[in-house]
Amino acid sequence: MAFLSSSSSSSPAMQKGIFVSVPVLVLSVSFAAAVFFLLSSSLSSCSCPSSISSPNDAGVASGGDVRLEERISPTRKDIEWVRDLIRSNGLHMQKNELRKGINPRTRDQQLIDLKQYKGISHYEGEEANNHTALPCPGELLVEQHHSNYGEPWAGGRDVFEYLAESASLKPNSRVLEIGCGTLRVGLHFIRYLNPKHFHCLERDELSLMAALRYELPSQGLLHKRPLILRGEDMDFSKFGSDITYDLIYASAVFLHMPDKLVWTGLERLVKKLKPYDGRIFVSHNVKFCSRLGGDECAKKLASLGLEYLGKQTHDSLLFNHYEIWFGFRRFKT
Repeated sequence: MAFLSSSSSSSPAMQKGIFVSVPVLVLSVSFAAAVFFLLSSSLSSCSCPSSISSPNDAGVASGGDVRLEERISPTRKDIEWVRDLIRSNGLHMQKNELRKGINPRTRDQQLIDLKQYKGISHYEGEEANNHTALPCPGELLVEQHHSNYGEPWAGGRDVFEYLAESASLKPNSRVLEIGCGTLRVGLHFIRYLNPKHFHCLERDELSLMAALRYELPSQGLLHKRPLILRGEDMDFSKFGSDITYDLIYASAVFLHMPDKLVWTGLERLVKKLKPYDGRIFVSHNVKFCSRLGGDECAKKLASLGLEYLGKQTHDSLLFNHYEIWFGFRRFKT
């Protein structure tokens, strides 16, 4: 009440405070409220990073991979999209019809040229020296190793999609292939998985040369550092004793091995397979098992800690073909 008095005995300083009228106070409060409202609105619509991190942010911060929910196989919409694009470009190529390309030389003709001109250089004398970092044999440059299989090279993508989705793989999963050959299938796993997460045991020297000297460099995958080792007799000791895999698979490999060696391999692989969620897949047939008889096979698998999950077929996206796969899991630690 003293501040509202108009007494003449008040000091000059007090007099300055006395004549702050009520309307002025109201206007000041209203102005402050308006400024606060505008600031709040601008902050709520700010596109700046939030202080609360999302699961993906946490993955990046910890060095994880943010592709954990990435789809592996194409959707029906993906297939319809490319069909529409083919039609809109007026492409009406019939099935199984051979068309000549811009340069219709066969692989054999290309190989003759490569040998005649000492690689891909057409220079003579000192300039003909090969200066490439990884000198590659002509047989690999014309991709003759793509014809070393019973199925088209493109089938490797089909196998990858089926196995990766059946085993619920993520980029941080670990995969072991028994007999990866020239990486017809392995390339797709290597590209999808985190570095050093793909391992392979291969016995054939030519296949290894094709994988290491051509496929990995040509696909730009050297940075993925897959561990591809030469070996046979199902010896996995070089991969380390402390590694467990989410997926172990053998595509058309076990049917070429003696039954005894297959069982030896399975016994060694059980401890390298993650319990319960890990999967072993074998293609074409499991005669190493069926030749024992159903009951005996089940008993032998159980003694190893393995459970048979059944047979499945997988259709190809590109050609009239399907593969048969047999699945197993480790049912105890």
